[in-house]
Amino acid sequence: MSRLYIDVGSTYFKIKDDAGIRQYLRNFDKNIADDLMEKCGETIAKYDKEDIYICSSANGGLSTLIIALTDSFSMRFATNIAYNSGINIIDTILYSRLEEYPIPVELIDVVIITGGIDDREAVFGEDLLAYLDRLHYANIVYAGSRKNAPFFEKHIDHIKVLPNIVNDRLHVEEEALKAYLTNLYQEDIIGKEEIKKLYVVTENRIYSTPYVVNRTLPGLHARFPEVVDPFILIDIGGATTDIHYSTDLVLDNMVLDGGYDRMVFKKLGVYKSRESLVFSARQNEFVYELLNYLSVTENILEERSDAATKVLMQLAIFLVLYKMSTQHSGYLSLRLERLKSMLFTGGIVKVLGEEEIEKIVKFVYKKLFGVTQIPLLVVDKEYEIWTMRERSLDVG
Repeated sequence: MSRLYIDVGSTYFKIKDDAGIRQYLRNFDKNIADDLMEKCGETIAKYDKEDIYICSSANGGLSTLIIALTDSFSMRFATNIAYNSGINIIDTILYSRLEEYPIPVELIDVVIITGGIDDREAVFGEDLLAYLDRLHYANIVYAGSRKNAPFFEKHIDHIKVLPNIVNDRLHVEEEALKAYLTNLYQEDIIGKEEIKKLYVVTENRIYSTPYVVNRTLPGLHARFPEVVDPFILIDIGGATTDIHYSTDLVLDNMVLDGGYDRMVFKKLGVYKSRESLVFSARQNEFVYELLNYLSVTENILEERSDAATKVLMQLAIFLVLYKMSTQHSGYLSLRLERLKSMLFTGGIVKVLGEEEIEKIVKFVYKKLFGVTQIPLLVVDKEYEIWTMRERSLDVG
């Protein structure tokens, strides 16, 4: 036997070895390590620790608040960089309108402050410090005019100061902030106490599942030759919906390097995030028309049944495509009309058949773009994208 791969999801454990892929529903009354060993201990015992590779998507992404000087430059740049780092933006605030924004009640994983160019005088003041004092956040990073850096370093403990994301020619310089956010996400997943306990099973670094998946995309065609560029990968699970996409599809791309990036919809899962998914559905202008198209009533949203779960999965597909389209300005906009392929994976492939997925995509393209032709739909029926890590990481 060569290697054993384990994915710790928000709802299921998934393991893969020479015998194939198996899934096990998690017991949330037990810690992850104990539950894993109870369900998979016999398999794990067959492997040396150096031959076991673990990834996890159980944390659901980082929540972020962005405070920026201008909408046209610093806010646009920071938003693009955050999305391209797989960060979940809960709100954006213009500094000039700071007093108009309510204080978020939840803990924010990271606050990003940016704005101004390096040869401009300091632009942020005591009013911003007063606002920050009322926030609950775990991390804070400043990537704006260097003349404000000493001000923040003096008054805010543990602030991370990075080079300005806006250069003197008003172009984006994303490398430092993107690396910081990507590393922060990685540290968050492996820093969870329950995840740390899994190091009794493996001697290899534990990666976040979305990081592993994103690294597989350049070699995806070897496993799924029918997928044609440009494509997006839609991973709908129990807690989140993750989108992996080519940066070439970004409508207003501020990021200079190509490749594939990830966006997470932290509250569009079907099990752990069910209530927020239903709430989002009820707020959407097209959802009642969609429910009628699916020949169900809105009562299905309150049911707890297999039929209701299928509808929720279909709603998640619709909502995430809607939120990424040019019809919706609150998220990163992708040129969905340019897509040649959509690849679906995650928990959705265990619930929906290809015809049920196709029905939703047809509704989206007819309603949002006025066309009947849709991209080629490919389903990763065994949810094996995450097992391709040996082709992407050269792990060891």
